[in-house]
Amino acid sequence: MTTGDLLGKILQVVMGLAVFAAIIGLLIFFIDKAPKRGRDYWQLAGFLTPALIFLAVGLVYPAIRTSILAFQDSSGGWTMDNFIWTFTQPTAIRTLINTIIWVLFVPTISTAIGLAYAVFIDKSRGERYYKVILFMPIAISFVGAGIIWRFVYEYKSAGREQIGLLNAIVVLFGGEPVQWLQTDPINTFLLIVVMIWIQTGFAMVLLSAAIKGVPTEQIEAAQLDGTNAWQRFINVTVPGIRGALVVVITTISIATLKVFDIVRTMTAGNFNTSVIANEMYTQAFRASEIGRGSALALILFLLVMPIVIYNVNVLRKQREIR
Repeated sequence: MTTGDLLGKILQVVMGLAVFAAIIGLLIFFIDKAPKRGRDYWQLAGFLTPALIFLAVGLVYPAIRTSILAFQDSSGGWTMDNFIWTFTQPTAIRTLINTIIWVLFVPTISTAIGLAYAVFIDKSRGERYYKVILFMPIAISFVGAGIIWRFVYEYKSAGREQIGLLNAIVVLFGGEPVQWLQTDPINTFLLIVVMIWIQTGFAMVLLSAAIKGVPTEQIEAAQLDGTNAWQRFINVTVPGIRGALVVVITTISIATLKVFDIVRTMTAGNFNTSVIANEMYTQAFRASEIGRGSALALILFLLVMPIVIYNVNVLRKQREIR
């Protein structure tokens, strides 16, 4: 590109911005001169229209387009083969099973550990520092976390220096190094550990705040009744933080259903570790099977929707009670 072409491009951009600014200025002028009632409607439309446009272009259209592609073959004909493949091929079935395993283990264990941690450090002397320690992993991206834990599971053949922490410990105690990320089915659970490590801090922070919101009068009354710590926790604390528990579990469940970065970074879905989001990417962009990828995306959407609806209903009921 010559200097003249570059200047021409810059001039076009500047002219476009100037025209856009002029249109906005005229709109503001006419809105300001309009009657108050009409002015309110125009202002509301002015604020909502850009958001609605971006929502339509970035969410509504892709969702409709993906739903259509899920029922089409490579030639554009209508078919159910994409869904048949999803529920009949061993690779696809294993992907669905892995996703179910992730959703069963990650929200449950993350919430349990986060809740236990929040209870144990509640009102302790160094509570804020203990929270920071557990919350730090959530500040790391999934890709960064995957790289960190890949080093933890790193394998070198016997006789070589083990740079992976887990194999270094195994060798230290006289064992043979293990190809952790290549060993099925333990590799799936090792990937799950990474997600738990990230999400536990999120669960802990929300549940800790909820615990502090439980009325102290109820706890003191239960204590006067002669209950022990476990009974107070089950009968007073847990019912008092039920709403927070629902939010934490559903939020982590949705994040787990959509997990992609960890699997892609650590195994790329190989060795029977793939999940729906990763397989969707693999089929659509690696194998050029757009229909299969769209079918998996639609299945993922249908799996997420009940959780979202349940979460909304719970929050609505809580709002009505308040």
